[in-house]
Amino acid sequence: MKTLQFIFKLMLVASVLFSCGNSSGGSSCSADNQGNVLRFKKYTYVDQQGTGLPAFSFLMPSDWAFEGGISWILDNPAMPAVTAFRVYNPKGKEDFEVFASHCYFWTNNLQLLGMFPPGTKYFGSTVKKPITAQKALRNIILTEHRNGFPDLKIIKDEDVPELPKALGAGKQAQGYGSSGATGAKLRVTYTSNGVPMEEEFYAVVESMTFPIQGMYGTTYNTIWYVDYIFSFKAEKGKLESHTQVFQTITSSFKVNPPWFAKYSNVIEYMAQQQITHIRSIGEFSRMLSQMSDQISDEKMQQFESRGDVYDKVSQKFSDNTLGIDRYYDPHEGREVELPSGHNQAWSNNNGEYIVSDNPNFNPNVGSNLDWRPLEKK
Repeated sequence: MKTLQFIFKLMLVASVLFSCGNSSGGSSCSADNQGNVLRFKKYTYVDQQGTGLPAFSFLMPSDWAFEGGISWILDNPAMPAVTAFRVYNPKGKEDFEVFASHCYFWTNNLQLLGMFPPGTKYFGSTVKKPITAQKALRNIILTEHRNGFPDLKIIKDEDVPELPKALGAGKQAQGYGSSGATGAKLRVTYTSNGVPMEEEFYAVVESMTFPIQGMYGTTYNTIWYVDYIFSFKAEKGKLESHTQVFQTITSSFKVNPPWFAKYSNVIEYMAQQQITHIRSIGEFSRMLSQMSDQISDEKMQQFESRGDVYDKVSQKFSDNTLGIDRYYDPHEGREVELPSGHNQAWSNNNGEYIVSDNPNFNPNVGSNLDWRPLEKK
């Protein structure tokens, strides 16, 4: 369930971002930052192509924009949907981007490779020999998404083992076969429309190898993914100054449980029916509407326990390191994480937030909205 896993675990990634020791980066950004005031709004993405339900929500600067979302491909039972989107500043160069996961297949069965050589599809997955996360970022992600910049230069290329550990990646085998994971980050510079840019990419490669008993002995098949692929970019020399904003976006991600139920049902349905392709989106929508909106007791327990584990892992990293403070939002009736270093925070009933260190600032002045102060936890 790579689409779900990415969204739900994204909040953990903030703990290892910008690990160059610049976690206390400034809070300047293109959001309303006049007088050290940052404005955020709650954005909810609705999965219109598939379930018709809200899939996830997060906070982003009030004047930023969202583009992309979830796409249902339905040619791969293991990953019937992929997530790709960007959250960006239309008036500046700051950009947080999520890239679609890649699913691959490999085998040492020469007869099978003869029928499905590298580059072809095997049950929806591209046949390709496994590589590390560092090589995946260089040879797959940069080639696909940043190949149009002739002056692109890699200035940092690092293995990040703590990334798959924090995400709990590479533990799928559970006694049958073997599994593993590698993590990496890659920082590049290039020129876009005459502006020098700096961008940092992150990714994890997960693999699971399992034995296949055949007439001529045992061969091994490997399913592997390049996932949790995302990047942050800004004008060259200004990337770290936007750390708090990027961390607020990632740490505020929430998944909608009813969407999780639908997505889980689709995977089970496709596995049981051995579906590799559904031609008609209309047929898919009708099938999906008949599925239960409820999560089974077992799935709900798994969903909640998984969330508890993620929260505990997140708490291992101090809020000070993450550059966030925790507040209680009376409108939402829940905890919310906002950039640290500000003395005051407010929310309104439209899901918008303001943080400020100006003691004389009051968002209710000149506004017809109900702004309420938040209590720091």
